[in-house]
Amino acid sequence: MDEMPGAEGVPPVPDSSLPEPLLPAPDPFSAAPVSFTGTGGEYFKIWIVNLALTIVTLGVYSAWAKVRRLQYFYRHTRLAGAGFDYHGDPIAILKGRIVGLVLFGLYSAIGYVNIWLAIGIVIGLALVMPWLLGRSLRFRFHNSSYRGIRFKFHGTTKQAYWIFLAFPIFTGLSLFTLGPLWHHRLKRYQFSNAAYGQSRFSFNAQVGEFYITYILAVFTFFCFIALLIGALVAGGIFMAMVGGQAEEDRISLGMILLMVAGGTLYAAAILAAQSITMSRIHNACWNAARTDHHRFESEVSPLRLFGIQYTNLLATVATLGLFRPFAQVRLARYYTSTLTIFGSSSFDGYSAAESDDVTAVGQETADLFDFDIAF
Repeated sequence: MDEMPGAEGVPPVPDSSLPEPLLPAPDPFSAAPVSFTGTGGEYFKIWIVNLALTIVTLGVYSAWAKVRRLQYFYRHTRLAGAGFDYHGDPIAILKGRIVGLVLFGLYSAIGYVNIWLAIGIVIGLALVMPWLLGRSLRFRFHNSSYRGIRFKFHGTTKQAYWIFLAFPIFTGLSLFTLGPLWHHRLKRYQFSNAAYGQSRFSFNAQVGEFYITYILAVFTFFCFIALLIGALVAGGIFMAMVGGQAEEDRISLGMILLMVAGGTLYAAAILAAQSITMSRIHNACWNAARTDHHRFESEVSPLRLFGIQYTNLLATVATLGLFRPFAQVRLARYYTSTLTIFGSSSFDGYSAAESDDVTAVGQETADLFDFDIAF
């Protein structure tokens, strides 16, 4: 029997029912979690010494105390086997504190001078504060480092005046409806102008996330306030019902307990709204941030953050402030534990930025004004 034409030398038609061979998957990003290795006991020793020396020196030592505090938290914040570092000069910070004290004195004098001089002081402070705040970010970033590479901040003076002067005015005129937009622009100003060495950060968070966050926070706050009012009304009715039978000292004790319960519930309302705002915006900002080689993933839980902040507050009040260093360590440990950095290369791929070409006066000015804005 003759063979069919073309049967030899022709490759068989592949069966479409068979699965196609899998292609090798691209290399996944390596994950580098951030951690905090400090302890409350260690930081308490630093905190109590800082407090004592600041009181003894009438506040002069506060600049050195700030450097010691930031160095402790920076150096115990670990990423990929290395810690961060802070290089701020206490003398430069002390100069900034003196300038800040003078400005605060001018602000406090508003109520004791005539109306026109008070208006002049307010206008003067409004015109100088954006410049000071912009320089403060440059100071803070320049004195922060990781693996020997300094961070940088490239925000301009024009941007600072837009963020810290124009937007607050517009927000007030809008009856604070522009508040979430202002907060978004502030975070974009901070993140998009930040750099690690020569690698600039990018920021693409959506402003809608900020509006949703503020709506949730306000709703939660008023829910707590409604609960507070209900508790006070119920307590008042109960006290009125037993007033004719109970002794006067029992009524007084009941009123005290009612006031304490109301105060703790009101504090819970504030912290609940704050926890929602801080956690959601923290996550939105870091999840939308990128560098040349890395991206970030933040998973702060509003409920967990509220629990930490509320118990910190109660413990700090109960110990007359002595729990404060432990509270700061608890908060730092939680925030760092929720942040992970994913990258396509190691951190050795970054190179240090070229030194800024600034004049001696410009450098002195950068060292002079030190007002912190949380990043």
